[in-house]
Amino acid sequence: MENKQKSVLRGLATISIFADNLQEAKKWYSDFLEIEPYYLFPDAENPAYIEFRLGDFEHELGIIDKKFQPASPNSQPGGVVAFWHVDDVESVFAKLLAHGAMEYEKITEREDGFITASVVDPFGNILGIMYNPHYLEILNSLNK
Repeated sequence: MENKQKSVLRGLATISIFADNLQEAKKWYSDFLEIEPYYLFPDAENPAYIEFRLGDFEHELGIIDKKFQPASPNSQPGGVVAFWHVDDVESVFAKLLAHGAMEYEKITEREDGFITASVVDPFGNILGIMYNPHYLEILNSLNK
């Protein structure tokens, strides 16, 4: 995989989601991810921002107090869906549903081995999961 051309968008730095109750969001995401956040601001007792580092490249998932959310044109989930690579879409999808997330898009097999699904977490955010052969190809090329 040889592509030395740089793009304006270099990679995901942080994906931000919002929640009314950050303590509940911290508990829900810690239980689902099976890790604790590495950063809470301004403090652990009353955070306005919680951040997890996830996966092979330690991408950041930030949870922000909903009072800081920019105005939305509608009250329904929508817009951009960020998809996180997972090795087993079916088991992760089932785990999300077991944790109280609601199906947004059913498990869908796409072309060339890609599989996607998405849920709405208990705080109203869309969380996408995907089996992505391209992600694994890039990861494997970096680990050589």
